Amino acid sequence: MKLVWVAAVALCLATGAARADDIAEKAAVCTACHGESGAPIDKKIPILWGQNEGYIYIELRDMKKGARKNEQMAAIVENLSRDDMLALAAYFAAKPWPALPQARASKADQAHFDSMATSAGCVGCHQAGYIGAGTQPRLADQQEAYLEKTMLDFRSGARGNNSWMTDLLKTYSPDDIAVMARVLAGM
Repeated sequence: MKLVWVAAVALCLATGAARADDIAEKAAVCTACHGESGAPIDKKIPILWGQNEGYIYIELRDMKKGARKNEQMAAIVENLSRDDMLALAAYFAAKPWPALPQARASKADQAHFDSMATSAGCVGCHQAGYIGAGTQPRLADQQEAYLEKTMLDFRSGARGNNSWMTDLLKTYSPDDIAVMARVLAGM
């Protein structure tokens, strides 16, 4: 009986190791755009390393379903299973957030941001310090160009996987959104 138990444990460990190797292989594809050390080369591409696991999964799921349009990602997520997406989300969430050399926003931008964020209740979802939680994304220290593009895409409806964000960001001008992106990137 003991030999059967040892064999079962060995099989589980081997299967887990194979699954980890499989996910690491799938994640390696992601590094071409999202960066080998977590810092994407193209500043309009989001940081995945250290992002919230639930958020990563939902975005992968929405891209696979077509609710979030992204031509480059559509081909990547097409053949991912739910388990693959969950494992990739866990893989990237476990990585440390990369340190990016982004400038802090001016005091005037910070004051304008604080006023907008307070009236919109941004910390209600994105948490104090804008680090997000669960299915809400971390915004602090995300790439400025990505933040601005994403908020403008929500504002225009080009990104349609969160109607609440679309409605909210329609209340802000493109200049307001640029301020928000600068402040969040410099946190």
